[in-house]
Amino acid sequence: MIGKLTGRVDNIAEDHFILDVNGVGYLVFASGRTLSALPPPGGAAAVLTETHVREDHIHLYGFATAAERVWFKTLTTVQGVGVKMAMAILSALSPEQILTAIAAQDKKALTVVSGVGPKLAERIVLELKSKTVQLGAAGFSIAASHAGEASAKGKKPATTPTMVEDALSALVHLGYGRSEAFSVVMRLQQEAPDAKLDALIRNSLRELAA
Repeated sequence: MIGKLTGRVDNIAEDHFILDVNGVGYLVFASGRTLSALPPPGGAAAVLTETHVREDHIHLYGFATAAERVWFKTLTTVQGVGVKMAMAILSALSPEQILTAIAAQDKKALTVVSGVGPKLAERIVLELKSKTVQLGAAGFSIAASHAGEASAKGKKPATTPTMVEDALSALVHLGYGRSEAFSVVMRLQQEAPDAKLDALIRNSLRELAA
């Protein structure tokens, strides 16, 4: 198993590049995001890798960041998402954007990827929602965690998952994207957990309009 390669870029193509490592050229498939981060041919580069083995081939996939490699492995656990589709998603969306879309249950954000229709987007969100917590996401779990902690202390949480969803719904109806609104609402909710719904919406609008 090859976990990392360090060498000089020999050639960059549409979906892969060749890395010369001490005279051995490794053909490495990569997302557009990783390919754009590579230096021009002749430049030194180091990439994290995953090896994909099938009966008819052994392919190397390269990643500029650990987060991208983690999401590649995570996305391919979803039924209907193969390595090519995972690479397409990583080319169109950053790890942070994928994380936010799943946490916000923003299926529409995922359909910007060629080949990802509404059904597949819904499957990705449903199957990976719980895994975002393991990947260090606050995301959708912030309100739930806050509620759980308050409940454990015998207190009624000031901000509930329902309040967050109501705020999101209001912002989406006003024309803001769900993922964009989600990030703002969750940040403001953390900063002011005692805020009422109208204040949460008003402050979110102020942030989004800035």
